[in-house]
Amino acid sequence: MEDLTLTQEDGVWRSTSNTPPSHYVMKIQLFSQLAKKKIETYHSSDFEAGGYKWNLVVYPNGNKDKGITDHISMYVVMTQVESLNPGWEIHANFRLFLRDQNKNNYFTLEDVAGKPFHKMQLEYGFDKFVPLTHFNDPAKGYLVNDICVFGAEVYVTQEKLTGKGEILSMVKDAISYKHTWKIDYFSNLIGEYLDSQPFNAADQTWKIQLYPKGKGSGKDNHISLYLALAEPKKLSPATKMHTNFTIRILDQINRIHYFGTDSYWFSASNNLRGWPRFVSMSYFYMKSAGLLVNNSCIVEAEVTVNGMANVL
Repeated sequence: MEDLTLTQEDGVWRSTSNTPPSHYVMKIQLFSQLAKKKIETYHSSDFEAGGYKWNLVVYPNGNKDKGITDHISMYVVMTQVESLNPGWEIHANFRLFLRDQNKNNYFTLEDVAGKPFHKMQLEYGFDKFVPLTHFNDPAKGYLVNDICVFGAEVYVTQEKLTGKGEILSMVKDAISYKHTWKIDYFSNLIGEYLDSQPFNAADQTWKIQLYPKGKGSGKDNHISLYLALAEPKKLSPATKMHTNFTIRILDQINRIHYFGTDSYWFSASNNLRGWPRFVSMSYFYMKSAGLLVNNSCIVEAEVTVNGMANVL
């Protein structure tokens, strides 16, 4: 698809628009960092159109599940459908947008015929929204100074517009923050869990949470360890942070530390992530393991925030 302004073809209308998206705008800064951080897909926050909730979904290097590697793939997904009556189905037309920052207009793909959304089919869109060769060419205006703008409109019966949007800001050369926590008199701990002192990483306050007798599937046979936001209520509901983190219990004898590594989108409603079965109690208390020495253990968290999404 060398010409991005083709007319109707196979039920898809390709055009340009001088009007920005009515329902949702998503601006991404440092777009190249998505690939570098191996973020293969990004789901926007919910937006409302036609009385229903939706997500805008972008695959920055193509939807590999469908064999797409040379285009950006983009879709709309219906969300929050649990409360709808059994057997529900709605029909919707949708337009997806990509801003040309040089001409100050938008390239759009529109599904002309409309699609039936139902419980078994919540997602529709375009596997080949725009070729990566076009997108990455500065002369085309779609990616300028590593910034791009996507958008969506969804039209259903009795449409309602909200004009909501978000901005995803990726971090180039993100800094890792490390916090070390020494726990003395470990065998004397009596509470269900113990929190570390709060520590700062990427302008957010975090804490390590340890369950000495385990939690959930690790109850009574494992040490459970988590990374948590210390002040989640201070975040707006729409804020979310993509975070890589590692938690270690330091081996004080052999220096072969026991660790777990994960990546997660932290938010006010998803503010805790870790392992209910981090390390078995039998291994933890083994003297030769070096994790508990003189009834003390040392826990370390390393946190890297790669990007943050906020209301636009």
